[in-house]
Amino acid sequence: MKPFTINVAQETLNDLSARLQQTRWTDEPENAGWSYGTNPQYLRELTHYWQHQFDWRKQEALLNSFSQFTTTIDGIDIHFVYIKGKGSNNKPLLLTHEWPDSFFRFYKVIPELTMPDKDGQAFDLIIPSMPGHGFSGRTAVTSERTAHLWAKLMTEVLNYGTFLAAGDFAVTTALAQNYPALVKAIHLTDTGYPNGTEDWSTMSPAEQQFGQFIQGWWFMEGAFNMIQSTKPQTLGYGLNDSPVGLASWILEKFYSWSDTKGDIANSFTKDEILTNIMIYWVTNTINTSIRRYAEDARANFGPQGPKPVPKTEVPTAVSVFPADSNTPEEWAARRVNLKSFNKLPKGGRFAALEVPKLYAQEIRAFGALLG
Repeated sequence: MKPFTINVAQETLNDLSARLQQTRWTDEPENAGWSYGTNPQYLRELTHYWQHQFDWRKQEALLNSFSQFTTTIDGIDIHFVYIKGKGSNNKPLLLTHEWPDSFFRFYKVIPELTMPDKDGQAFDLIIPSMPGHGFSGRTAVTSERTAHLWAKLMTEVLNYGTFLAAGDFAVTTALAQNYPALVKAIHLTDTGYPNGTEDWSTMSPAEQQFGQFIQGWWFMEGAFNMIQSTKPQTLGYGLNDSPVGLASWILEKFYSWSDTKGDIANSFTKDEILTNIMIYWVTNTINTSIRRYAEDARANFGPQGPKPVPKTEVPTAVSVFPADSNTPEEWAARRVNLKSFNKLPKGGRFAALEVPKLYAQEIRAFGALLG
């Protein structure tokens, strides 16, 4: 376990500036907005800001204000933020980001969750970068293998006997399923989606409606998943070579999966968007990050189709944000040992970044109920 400080080489930043300057722009449908994908007008605006106003060194200093470390587990380098709570009774909480964000997702909730509440309760926060993402090693592994790495991080590196976990559905549930003696409880913002292995006749009307909605969603919004699950390398060359291409691929997801109400500025600042994109760019990890989808697909889909998803028996709290999947309570109860279910008034997939106070409140309630 070694202290870690982000210090991106100036040559990397100079190269980025040159690439942005030499962007070869595509043609753009008139008044396209977000209807064809990334909004052309906003992307040009963001790129101009990136070139002329964005200050990476300022954002680097912000990231370095949080205690960071690296360690090597099973031959894979793991980067993580580790901040102990200031309470008299701290609970260890492992927070796992998803794609296409990063450990930066949680920066706003760190002060919220490490400060004690009226009962002196706070959290020790452990926020790793997923393998193949950000400042962790450029290795693409399955969600289940990531869960094994997290178990060793928490027990062998940080010496916790038990802990709480929240964040990415696939990693967090794999952790709970494989290590129920270590994981006291988990918090999720979705519980996965029907994949065709369920007995449709046993599903409630709300679950059936959810399944139909998800099927339609895959046709309209699931192209990213299909290519990342099947041919990620083809995509990776373009994203790794063009900063504007990378920004477009990530930006569209931040818009589509968040409670933007038609304007991405309602959810994120340009600095937040670009800091997240920069973490992928300066670490050269976009290719390994998207390849995780292929590794999971190959592990979970056999010749006979998708494998049934086992129910998670560890006590679970679920908080549903409206711009994320509209998970019905019956579906959540089918997939996990549901102890708490709450629908929030605003927010989306990146709730910890978009609506940090709401997310922190849900985590505190989860910790009080199940921790």
